[in-house]
Amino acid sequence: MNDRGPSIELVDVHKSFAEGARTHRVLVGASAVIPSGERVAILGPSGSGKSTLLNLLSGIDLPDSGRVRVGGRELTTMTERDRTLFRRAHVGFVFQFFNLVPTLTVMENLLLPLELMSSSRGGRIDVAGTEAASRLLEAVDLLDRADAFPDRLSGGEQQRVAIARALVHEPVLVLADEPTGNLDQDTGERVMRRLDELVMARKTTLVVVTHSRELATRMDRTLTVDRGRLVEG
Repeated sequence: MNDRGPSIELVDVHKSFAEGARTHRVLVGASAVIPSGERVAILGPSGSGKSTLLNLLSGIDLPDSGRVRVGGRELTTMTERDRTLFRRAHVGFVFQFFNLVPTLTVMENLLLPLELMSSSRGGRIDVAGTEAASRLLEAVDLLDRADAFPDRLSGGEQQRVAIARALVHEPVLVLADEPTGNLDQDTGERVMRRLDELVMARKTTLVVVTHSRELATRMDRTLTVDRGRLVEG
């Protein structure tokens, strides 16, 4: 843990979606506090609201009611543009299917979040940003593949690139959506070990959505989505 206080606060969050004439209530008064630097797994069956939670924590979506705070910022009171800028600067993503840009090299994929941040400020990537990307590629043992395109990499290598990309802009929060779901067990174990090492070294808050209880045991804490609420364990 570090001393930055709570990284995530969910307070009485409600979220529903229209399904024809019906209303599907996904989250019903979900509340949780996740201290900065903690690693948390979110468990629950398909359709329980796990992905909805990630969308709310990233500011991609807003709750019907309740409060969502990340890194001390109230996402529920921001404009859509401000949430986009906040997400670029402070949130990293790791997806099940990697989501690397196929027309960019490994290094270019890492530099993309920095380019987006720089363009919003009217600037360019500085030397420090490029050096940070190189250090992260070295940390995931892929510096020698910096000029390769994603289709030349194995699934495990692509996910390690995705991890490096998620951390290159030093986010306060990393969201991982089934990060080992597209990998075999051994590769998934190695990938998660590397993700653990990197987020712990940087004291970055990590929220992992998963169906795997084995993966969940690696985290500091587990929260389960149960009938629209978040419960411990």
